[in-house]
Amino acid sequence: MFFTLLLATLGIAIAVSTGAVMLFNKPVGKILKRIVKDEISDAWHRYITFAGFVVGVSGGVRIYDLERYISAPHREAEVLVLTAERWTLEIYRTVIETLQSIAWMYLVVFIVALLAYVIVRGLELRRGRED
Repeated sequence: MFFTLLLATLGIAIAVSTGAVMLFNKPVGKILKRIVKDEISDAWHRYITFAGFVVGVSGGVRIYDLERYISAPHREAEVLVLTAERWTLEIYRTVIETLQSIAWMYLVVFIVALLAYVIVRGLELRRGRED
């Protein structure tokens, strides 16, 4: 039963990560092309996409939380039993934790992109005044 839960959470985390990354794929590409006008923006875009998958899956599949189903946290405690209610909670947690992890990553990316945009825009305005 544990392996089924592990595979289910992995599959759900991959599916949710794919949806979230595809949702932000075009905006991230446009932002990077605006800030970094070289071909390197494509490489950064690919890296941010990869990071989105990694962050989403690692955030959604919480190995340490799933260990409760195979070993007790201490001697007096019992190993948790996978019931239908626990399955529902684990699936819900997987979706929420995946989205939360990706949201934090994109927040950091967009804050850095905003700072970079302000710097690039300032340099463009400065160059315009000098000409």
